[in-house]
Amino acid sequence: MKSFKSPYVMIDTPALLIDQNIMMQNLRSMINKAEENKVNLRPHTKTHRMPELARLCLNEGAKGIAVAKIGEAEVMAENGIKDIFIANEIIGEIKYNRLKALHDKIEIRIGVDGKEQIDQIEKVFVNTSKPLEVLIEIEVGENRSGVIEDEDLFELGQYILSKKNVVLKGVFSHEGHCYKASCAEECIRLARIAHRRTVAAAELLRTMGHKIDIVSIGSTPSLMHGEIAEGVTEIRPGTFILMDVGQGSAISDFSKCAATVLSSVISRPTAERVVLDAGAKALTSQNRTEGICTTYGYGMIKNSNNVRLSGVFDEHAVLYNRGFREAIAVGDKVEVIPNHICPTCNLYEKAYLVTDGKVIKEIPVLCRGKSQ
Repeated sequence: MKSFKSPYVMIDTPALLIDQNIMMQNLRSMINKAEENKVNLRPHTKTHRMPELARLCLNEGAKGIAVAKIGEAEVMAENGIKDIFIANEIIGEIKYNRLKALHDKIEIRIGVDGKEQIDQIEKVFVNTSKPLEVLIEIEVGENRSGVIEDEDLFELGQYILSKKNVVLKGVFSHEGHCYKASCAEECIRLARIAHRRTVAAAELLRTMGHKIDIVSIGSTPSLMHGEIAEGVTEIRPGTFILMDVGQGSAISDFSKCAATVLSSVISRPTAERVVLDAGAKALTSQNRTEGICTTYGYGMIKNSNNVRLSGVFDEHAVLYNRGFREAIAVGDKVEVIPNHICPTCNLYEKAYLVTDGKVIKEIPVLCRGKSQ
């Protein structure tokens, strides 16, 4: 059986590794897709939470970045990022006062889907020199946040027109339900519907007098499989840069997974059982149970023939595979591809950028824990 030993024996475990060569291939592939479709790329940095990787994307041609929380936006702005979209709804005057401070320094926009958010913006931004630009979120099938009915979209558009401190800049959506598509063809079909729904929302708002400049969509599996609808101006994939078991499953290719968790073999108590030192606190305990992004088990051993973790405790991972058990020894180090890289990155203070058996540098995860 093929050796699973990692060459990065100089790094203590558990540790988050990012293969530079694979990451750059992923990034350039998505940049090429954006350029071919004449749309802007705005990577969603909630995947890695690292300003250094955000700057890398900008240097390679991205228009700006997306984040999920004000805390992330604050850290990214402190580290030189000047064009940020918070692709999420915000509520609470405490948060809007923080947003106002950012608004005075950088170009920042946020998502909205209701009058409550507009009212708080109007109140907090009353003495600003320029209004806050917002994008209305359109619910396209994920069954999460966003405006669903056209009449509600029309009403919200009218409501924004009546305000002084809010300007509607565009619309955005997230076709996250494509993760649950039964096959690639179904993923493409669902994404096409979602994109058209988002473009139609923009057209409706334009008939009301809004100057809609941004039509933003985003989901890694749909962008890897399908085309981008005419009328879309921006894409916001996140996971694509590092990938994970879910995204590898979606394209039946795990060679594009740039991020792994380095783990040590700490026990081989039976002829089949192997225990690693990377448990739920190093990998999370997430998995997806349906669709093209299904992730049965709790992580995959890199360079294996689909060897999966059977379970995770707080500080232990357990797998049952006789061939794997016979191929390694206690003390060996292996790399685990996480099921879902986004929450995994949030578990680490730093990542090791590596390539060809060498450690290039350490990258701090400066937005770790910045979820407020």
